[in-house]
Amino acid sequence: MASTTLTPANWLDTYPVDATARDLYSGAAPDVAAKWHATVAGLAASAQGDPAALAETTARHIDDLGLTFRIAGDEDERAWPVTPLPLIIGAEEWGEVERGLIQRATLFERLAEDIYGPQTLVAQGHLPAAVIAGSPYFARKMLGRGPGSGHFIHVYAADLARGPKGQWRVLNDRVRLATGIGYALENRLAMTRTTDALLADNHVRRLADFFARLREGIAADCRRERPRIALLTPGRFNQTYAEQAHLARYLGLPLVEGRDLSVQDDKLFVGTIAGPKRVDAVWRWVNTNALDPLTFDAKSQIGVANMFDAWAAEGLEIANWPGVEVLESPAFNAFMPRLCRLLLGEAPILPTVATWWCGQKREAAIVERRFDELALVPAFGQPVEGLDDNGPVQGASLDPERRSALMEALRRRPMDYCAQEVVQLSTTPAVIDGEVVPRPFTLRAFVARTADGGWTVMPGGFARIAEHDARPTSLIGSGDLSADCWIVDAAPSEAQAPGVLAAEPPVSRGGGILASQAADNLFWFGRYNERAELTVRIARAILSGSIEADGSRGGEAVRRTLANLLFNWAAIDGPVVSQSFPAICAAALSERRLAGGVAALIARRNEVGAGLRERFARDLWRIVSQPLPLVDAQRPQTMLTTANGLIERFSALAGLASENMIQGHAWRFLELGKRIERALGICRIARHFIYNGGGAWNADELGTLLDLCDSQIVYRSRYLTGAMRNPVFDLVLLDPENPRSLMFQVAEIVEHLRQLPTMRTDNLPEQPLREGRALLGTLSAATAPEMEGVKLGDVESRLLALSDAISVRYFLQFERTDDGSSASLLE
Repeated sequence: MASTTLTPANWLDTYPVDATARDLYSGAAPDVAAKWHATVAGLAASAQGDPAALAETTARHIDDLGLTFRIAGDEDERAWPVTPLPLIIGAEEWGEVERGLIQRATLFERLAEDIYGPQTLVAQGHLPAAVIAGSPYFARKMLGRGPGSGHFIHVYAADLARGPKGQWRVLNDRVRLATGIGYALENRLAMTRTTDALLADNHVRRLADFFARLREGIAADCRRERPRIALLTPGRFNQTYAEQAHLARYLGLPLVEGRDLSVQDDKLFVGTIAGPKRVDAVWRWVNTNALDPLTFDAKSQIGVANMFDAWAAEGLEIANWPGVEVLESPAFNAFMPRLCRLLLGEAPILPTVATWWCGQKREAAIVERRFDELALVPAFGQPVEGLDDNGPVQGASLDPERRSALMEALRRRPMDYCAQEVVQLSTTPAVIDGEVVPRPFTLRAFVARTADGGWTVMPGGFARIAEHDARPTSLIGSGDLSADCWIVDAAPSEAQAPGVLAAEPPVSRGGGILASQAADNLFWFGRYNERAELTVRIARAILSGSIEADGSRGGEAVRRTLANLLFNWAAIDGPVVSQSFPAICAAALSERRLAGGVAALIARRNEVGAGLRERFARDLWRIVSQPLPLVDAQRPQTMLTTANGLIERFSALAGLASENMIQGHAWRFLELGKRIERALGICRIARHFIYNGGGAWNADELGTLLDLCDSQIVYRSRYLTGAMRNPVFDLVLLDPENPRSLMFQVAEIVEHLRQLPTMRTDNLPEQPLREGRALLGTLSAATAPEMEGVKLGDVESRLLALSDAISVRYFLQFERTDDGSSASLLE
């Protein structure tokens, strides 16, 4: 549908919804409706009345923030989908929701205490044992092992639906993972950029206080001054890894994987380049059964062995406590009204969507009788016969054959099924295809434990805009949108200041701890990137020599030598004699199967880089994420332009890393990888020419060496003669002032190693630094005539040994294959 340019006044004037409570705008109180009009008018004015332009602006801000997500089954990430129109909810309406959420979080805490404690609810018949034991998330080994702090839940979330009459109800409860909490933050960041002063003008409550209190609540339960809290992620292939990385960066938490962690003396430690560092609390984004392979699922490869011992000895706080996800089962919803009155002595403020657990005869009979009026869901959140996923299936929507099969399955194992009333969702204005139209929505709201043991509610939450009225089965699906949610007050107050930033923090410097795995990834990011750049430079040298009309530089023999070098580096398949030079270059640039091809190297670089996105500037990550251009062996000139463009990308990356990264330990490992790979490349290129030329150098070979080492201009400004062996060797191998020389790389390596933390108490240099200094001394004492194949071979061997020494000292111990990939020695 084509976008329509509208005046700022008529975006909502022409909004196609009757004035009923079913729509968030149309049914709003007059003061809240005025906020809607003011917001939409401001947004329309900034977009010159074009909703499509507003959507494009918001999408650019999302791209600048680097926010992505992955749908199950996708290999590639997608740009985060967000509509530029926020949900606007008045403070009075939200106040009731807030009280209901705090009541429900309190109820869940009491339930967790009983389930893993005295189990009086089951003993007294208030809760069937099968509702607990039937859940795959019930952790029997956690029975009787409550947290030392007494708090099972630190973060609680609820999926809320607003009904046709404006009432709010709970669709689902979330205590396993806080998925969506980071996206709510990012939606606000994007809207802050899009709306300028509209948040302040409309008295929108900020989110910063909520996140500060969440962090303080976890820290308070550690019972240690200045505790270290880590965010435990399943890894970069998780669907919401981007959310976890952004959240960790905003909260200042180390983002760690299970392999970063170890347990010693019943305490948890993260391996860093400065040695093991104590971790007092973990905010887990990993299921309980994957946390400790020695206690729960032995097949888990993302957990930490003996973590159970650490929390059992009260040496570790976990948010949320392992096993609480049993409370997420839809079967619990059938008992929530009764349990609320029993445990809290009051009726639920936020009613649960009406639910019948079929594990009870009376309820099963009701479900069978009202089958076509209700929606069926798995009772314990796992696929069951007749229900292929976790989403509701309406009985009325089934054909006779499937209806009969599902009824039969329900009669065989009724405890596996729940039935719920069919929910009609309220709508909200959204920009769709350049028009403002109503769309149904749900809201995931978040509650966090505070330092005093109470609760705080995020003012707003994660809003999901759906294409249809069906209940969501995941955080975000194909075709869905997200939206910021504004809780607006009638007047401003200090506690309701706009934005996401908290009060001014104390001044600090440095980048915090650097986990060994992160240092490893930075090191290999630098190596893969440099190796890819050098391969492109070789392909460019071959293409330049092939295209030049006079053929004066890089004659046939030199180009063939370079082609053989590409074959030796596993950038192309052989034999090279039977291939044209353009075909060789096209293969080297596009090769993905062989480890040395440019496409393969960049893919490996991006793979390790995906785990570093919270450390990279967004401009740098944007360049990293750019797809490789297509290459055509039939168009050498175009291919040369492509090679030049790739060199410019590498240069831009180097510039951004140099200018935008804090030059601390993380930057040094990126530089170490680059310098070691560049030094190895110089040695290998020079040795290759020596052995293929029989030791005699001609002007073409020397000129090509200068080109590959980007030293041609320096040589011409220094010497008035053509390329000669000793002056060229001195410049590209031994000149300490040439940033492309071998000597310069080794000197930089030594300086970076000198600046890294030491674990020795005697102030003596560690092994990598000793080896680097020894190599630097050898090169400092060398002369150009001495730098032949044997000497260069020795330097190359010592560089490889230095790389191994860095790995042993600073990284987790993995067995690296020839192409740089790793396999854990611990598996």
